[in-house]
Amino acid sequence: MMQSLEIVAILSGIISVWFSRKENIWVYPSGLIGTILYVYLSIEGDLYGEATVNLFYTIMSVYGWYNWLRKDIALQPVVHISYSNTKDWITQVIFFLAVYTIIYTSLYLIKQYFNPGAIPWADALASAAAFTGMWLMTKKKVESWIWWIITNIASIPLYFVKGYTFTAGYYAILLVMAVAGLITWRKKANESADSK
Repeated sequence: MMQSLEIVAILSGIISVWFSRKENIWVYPSGLIGTILYVYLSIEGDLYGEATVNLFYTIMSVYGWYNWLRKDIALQPVVHISYSNTKDWITQVIFFLAVYTIIYTSLYLIKQYFNPGAIPWADALASAAAFTGMWLMTKKKVESWIWWIITNIASIPLYFVKGYTFTAGYYAILLVMAVAGLITWRKKANESADSK
């Protein structure tokens, strides 16, 4: 049963990332299937940071779906692929550090008192980077892909150690897709800047 749910969640995630790279609105409805399943799977695997991040993905998917569909008075999309400015970067780093600190501290306490199987630093790193990437994805920021790359690099060994070998492989596929997404979105952002 767990492996079947894991496979459905993986396929949903791959489809969602493929749509995201294409800047297609189906990124959100297809991704919701996987995020909801991964909330359950992460709790079952004592990966509470990952459960939290998938709950955040679910909430942000609804917001991102709304944000990507917004149109101006001429019925043109309001949100476009763009680069972060210096202020955006500072905000991202502060957001990442705050989320990392909260998740790490929570997981450290959980490990000490309730669950010795938790891996606080790795789970917090993957989760905080994912929170940041998802937040930036809803704004169509190129740098979201950098945060996804960090998330995937941290998640591969984390899930492998916990026995979720399919999910570890999934994150390896997502790592390749995130690099491709970064290249695609950089190209689109550069083309958009050149046309102005």
